[in-house]
Amino acid sequence: MDNSDINIREMVLNDANQVFKLDVICFSEAWSLESFQYELTENIFARYYVAEDINGTIIGYSGLWHILDEGHITNVAVHPSFRQRGIGKDLVSKLIEESIKDGIKTFTLEVRKSNEPAIHLYKNFGFVEAGIRKGYYQDKNEDAIIMWRHND
Repeated sequence: MDNSDINIREMVLNDANQVFKLDVICFSEAWSLESFQYELTENIFARYYVAEDINGTIIGYSGLWHILDEGHITNVAVHPSFRQRGIGKDLVSKLIEESIKDGIKTFTLEVRKSNEPAIHLYKNFGFVEAGIRKGYYQDKNEDAIIMWRHND
């Protein structure tokens, strides 16, 4: 699909309110506005990107913590109206591409066991299932699959 009308760029503090609202739409356990503000102003390990449409509306975002030579992907979200267009793929690709330039050699993440589209997306990027975190998602006491990707 053609995403030429979608711009992926680094997230800035002025994006926090839109990203927070998107998070509430996308996740049953949304982060607070203050959490996003903290990530953008005080967390020196954080890297975030947004996808915005031609009108400047944020329709997706991704985030990662860079710790030593590992990248822990914290969030990937796309507004439900814009899913199945490859925006999640573009966000993850940008996150990984830029992180590798900064020396990240391995990536990890947790994903809901029931989130088959996300699991499929991550597998397409070379992530493999490496374990389970029982009851990780407290809203439904759902397990998380731990996934890793190693850059050889």
